[in-house]
Amino acid sequence: MRVAIGGISHESSTFTPVQTTRQSYEERFLLEGEGILRAFRRTNTPIGGFIAGADAHGFELIPTLFASPQPSAPTPRPLYDEILGRMLQGIADALPLDGVLLELHGSMAVGDLDAPDGLADAEGHILAAVRETVGPDVPVLAQLDIHSNVSQQMVSMADVLIGRETYPEVDMAPRGRECADVLARIARDGLRPVMALHQIPMAWGLNQVTAHPPMRDAIAELHRIESQPGVVCGSIATCFFLADVPDMGASVYIITDNDLPLAQACADRLGEWIYARREQWQLEMPPARAALEKAHAAGQFPVILADMYDNPGGGSPGDSTGVLRAFVEMNLQDACILYIVDPEAVAQCRQAGVGSRLELAVGAKSSPLQGTPVSMNAQVVALSDGAFRYDGPMYAGLSGNMGPSAHIVQDGIHVLLVSLREQPFDTAFARSLGLDPAPDALHQRQVKRTLSRRL
Repeated sequence: MRVAIGGISHESSTFTPVQTTRQSYEERFLLEGEGILRAFRRTNTPIGGFIAGADAHGFELIPTLFASPQPSAPTPRPLYDEILGRMLQGIADALPLDGVLLELHGSMAVGDLDAPDGLADAEGHILAAVRETVGPDVPVLAQLDIHSNVSQQMVSMADVLIGRETYPEVDMAPRGRECADVLARIARDGLRPVMALHQIPMAWGLNQVTAHPPMRDAIAELHRIESQPGVVCGSIATCFFLADVPDMGASVYIITDNDLPLAQACADRLGEWIYARREQWQLEMPPARAALEKAHAAGQFPVILADMYDNPGGGSPGDSTGVLRAFVEMNLQDACILYIVDPEAVAQCRQAGVGSRLELAVGAKSSPLQGTPVSMNAQVVALSDGAFRYDGPMYAGLSGNMGPSAHIVQDGIHVLLVSLREQPFDTAFARSLGLDPAPDALHQRQVKRTLSRRL
């Protein structure tokens, strides 16, 4: 079997000031051909799952193009057209094909959405373009993020969509492998997938962690439906509410073996089950100081705060100072901030060198909405070029790069300053700068001023 793989994956916020440029793609992923296989083989990524599935089923993989910047504003239309054109050309050059496996996000937007050439549903457009390239009979399967705004066009243009079932999203490779497994069933067992969508009139709140109720119960209900005869697979999309687009909202999509009424009935049933429990999906978000005071009163440590409103994974600049200011004002000990995006402060640290103490104005350089810089008299503990490899469950094995970076400390507060935006998916990068946030590591050692310089 000849199978093309590729994708264009972007979580597009229509509210962020962070623009998307060619450099945004080049700083993360803009890969073609064999470079895709080298980057993603044996990694916990959707394409890593495609590759593992191809190895298991004996597919001949033809890598085309994979492009993915960090979450940010919609991609300009000319840049999008160029990237999509290159991927489509790769697919066309590979014909004839027995299937196409794509990594998409599910919440990509393109250009000015008020302009005639703006695309609020880029994935629908991508899938339609791929379908036009390969024709009606070649199976097209795509792996989506759990935070997708799924449109009817996406469902109509793809044979199968499979979304992730975990948050944090640690099942990327298994879901990619599932796409390959379903493609093998289509080719070898005569499976005829049909897909139905139920869009839920709800912007899902923050209560999405799948390790505990109520989200765990929703996934269990999904699995119950998947176990029914005739059902191939299904997914829940919790939506990406930072995209002001017509299809923004939670949804359920179910695939059956050539039984569209069953697929629609299952999707409707699960969608209604979720909507009936809509109050459970919301969480209170207290200010940082209030959250810390509540944690102190509970007396349970460690305490982990997620600054969701300045999450680079949602498109934010990553240099808000609200949490850092609360840490400083409360004179916390054994505390750390992962990360603040501040290339200017990093440059000052690099100039001063490891072991130096200097005055820094940290953070809040991107926008007044991010607060004001925090004045710190900090020691430079370590420096790095930002290159590292993920070793936690999410993105395991994948190379990452935070750009020139610095580890600074003031009293008991450690801060990692970076030059490129990215969520702290695991602690591998922090450890590359001599900071291990694990409770034992923080409580059993004092910061050494003799850490080796990393350049």
